Amino acid sequence: MPIKKAIFPVAGLGTRFLPATKAQPKEMLPVVDKPLIQYAVEEAYAAGVREMIFVTGRHKRPIEDHFDLTYELEVALEQAGKEELLAVVRSVKPDDMECVYVRQAQALGLGHAVLCGRRLVGQEPFAVLLADDLMVGDPPVLAQMVEQFQEWRTSILAVQEVPAEHTGRYGIVDGSAINERLVEVTRIVEKPAPQDAPSNLGVAGRYILTAGVFDEIMRQPKGVGGEVQLTDGIAGLLRREKVLAYRYHGKRYDCGSKEGFLQANVELALQHPTLGAGFRDYLDRLKL
Repeated sequence: MPIKKAIFPVAGLGTRFLPATKAQPKEMLPVVDKPLIQYAVEEAYAAGVREMIFVTGRHKRPIEDHFDLTYELEVALEQAGKEELLAVVRSVKPDDMECVYVRQAQALGLGHAVLCGRRLVGQEPFAVLLADDLMVGDPPVLAQMVEQFQEWRTSILAVQEVPAEHTGRYGIVDGSAINERLVEVTRIVEKPAPQDAPSNLGVAGRYILTAGVFDEIMRQPKGVGGEVQLTDGIAGLLRREKVLAYRYHGKRYDCGSKEGFLQANVELALQHPTLGAGFRDYLDRLKL
C-alpha cells in the first residue's frame, strides 16, 4: 500500500522564536525564499503523498492561506507578463495535491496532535513530518523511507546519531541491526538523561506509521512534560508490531532552534541556483 497521506503537526506556539512568532506561525518563517512548512510539504509530495493533513491551532490561518488559491496575485502576475513568478506561485500547491485542516484545540503533545488526524487517515499507513526539522537528502528523506516501507511493510522511524549530552532532546531508540541502515527497534524512550539513554540513536522528525499506533496513543497516560507523547505510543506499538529505525542519507537542520534556523538559511542560500554564487562572495568578503 503506498503512503498517500501525511500529518503535519503545526499547532505549536513557537515560543523560542518570539517576538517573530507573535503574529505569524513558526512554520511560516522563511528559509531563504520558502517557509519551513513548504519544505516539508514538498518533501512529502516528492515521496508520493497527495493528501496533506495539517493539525493546526489558533493563529495558524497563514498556513491555510499559503496553500490556498491567490486569485488576485495570480491575475496581477499574469497581466504583468511575469510568467516565471506565476509558475512559482502556482507550484506551491499542485493540482493533484489536497490540503485538509483539523484543529487541535489544546496543545496536549505530539501524540495528541497525531491522534487528531485519525479520522482522516483511517486504517492506512501514513507519514508524520515535523516542519521544525528541515531535512535535505537526495532522494528526499521521506522518499527513502517510503522505499524501505515498500519492502518491509511496517512502521519506520528516521534516526541519526546524536551526541550523548543531547539525548534529552530526542526520542532515543535501541535495537538490533538488520543492516548498516536499518535497526529493528526493541526499545524507545522519550528524552532520556544521558546516563539513562539506551543508545545514541535519536529520532528525527520523519515517521511512517501504521494505523495501529492510534490505539496505542489513546492507551498512554501523559508522559514527559505532562504531554501525550508519540514516542510512548510507538513504544506500545512495539509490543505487537515490528518497528524499524532507518539511518537516512542526508542532513537535518533543527529549525526549532535559532542556531539551526540560521545554519539552514546560510547553507541553503549557498546552494541556491541564483543566489549562491553572490552570497558566497559576500561571505568571503566578511572574512576580510
